[in-house]
Amino acid sequence: MTDPSGAHRAAAEPTPGERAGSTSLGDLLGEVSRDLSTLIRQEMALAKAEIKESAGKAGKGAGLLGGAGYAALMAVLFLSIALWWALGTLIGNGWSGVIVAVIWGVVAAILFVVGRKSLQQVDGVPETVDTLKQIPDTLKPNGAGR
Repeated sequence: MTDPSGAHRAAAEPTPGERAGSTSLGDLLGEVSRDLSTLIRQEMALAKAEIKESAGKAGKGAGLLGGAGYAALMAVLFLSIALWWALGTLIGNGWSGVIVAVIWGVVAAILFVVGRKSLQQVDGVPETVDTLKQIPDTLKPNGAGR
């Protein structure tokens, strides 16, 4: 059995056209304001997520560059002394010092290139920029002097 009162209530609800005709301007502006507020909150959340991802990539690249600097310093300080003394017995201390410096310079250059490549892969916030470009110009005042 069907409930006749339920069927009656469904038929009594206004159509979208009737609701639009009976809705006040204040209600419409309130709805637009809520929708705009929701849009802005969603865009802010998207921007935060993209910035967090980009910051992680940038942090990794910066860490690699810092590691390259630290590794170069430690390598030059400790290993070059040992290698300098070992090569000094074969070719003299002057030339052995130059050879050691060139070897550790190559190591530092390789670490620098890897770190720079990692930093170049940081994208920024492309989805947020694209979405903001797609927002229609209806929010801007027109030339009619409204």
